[in-house]
Amino acid sequence: MPSPATPPSAPPSSPDFPPSEEKWRRLLVDQAPFLQSRRWHARMPSSPRCKLCAAPFSGPGGLVMRFAGHARWAKNPKYCTGCFHMLSSNHGGAEIECSLLFADVRGSTTLAERMSPREFNRLMGRFHDTATDVLVDHDGIIDKFVGDEIIGIFVPAMASPQHAARAVDAARTLLTATGFGTASGPWVPIGIGVNTGVAYVGSIGDSSDTEMTAIGDVVNVTARLSSVAAAGEVLVTTAAAAAAGLPGDLPRRSLHLKGKSQPTDVVVFTGSG
Repeated sequence: MPSPATPPSAPPSSPDFPPSEEKWRRLLVDQAPFLQSRRWHARMPSSPRCKLCAAPFSGPGGLVMRFAGHARWAKNPKYCTGCFHMLSSNHGGAEIECSLLFADVRGSTTLAERMSPREFNRLMGRFHDTATDVLVDHDGIIDKFVGDEIIGIFVPAMASPQHAARAVDAARTLLTATGFGTASGPWVPIGIGVNTGVAYVGSIGDSSDTEMTAIGDVVNVTARLSSVAAAGEVLVTTAAAAAAGLPGDLPRRSLHLKGKSQPTDVVVFTGSG
């Protein structure tokens, strides 16, 4: 990701890109820093391309970009490693408004007990692949897999200022992709939590084990929501529901989440509704 004063191929870890909070905020919130590189990369064939800098991933252009450090980014293959090299190689981040999605397989212990290890591994692999495809298609960052759970982050630079709506749409799509609301029924039981608020997003960890993630109360609440959501149910905080423009006639609940001193109000929708 070049700065306006550097050639398009300049690495984001150059001195022009100190890991300051303001630089991180621009990276996570503002697409403007990518415009110059997009114009340059857009002249090269061919699609598909990095969503931010337009570096091609296939064809002759893709081959050139891979050598230039713009291969697909493993956390989200809609983006190139060049755009987010700073996120993975420098510590730091910024407090930004973003949306979080946690999807959890319900009753995974019981499922594992009923299946052979090979069958259970195959089921979890299918869930991880399906959830990854859905989050990527909705411009989310795959934060991590934690056992039977997937965590997605929706930041404005990728998912646009309508990141809450993108997260809610991803939740709806994931229910359908796992079979809820279909004639055959779900092939894996999942519950989902969605939340919107201010989190600290960036590269967190020590020098030998750093990764892009989000921390803060908004993350903790989302995790709690996914843990109490029933199979086929999405629990959306009222903050996320308002930001996403959800209808006011959806069912609502007030939940007493573990570790929270005050009730958490949520909007509820299911795979059948």
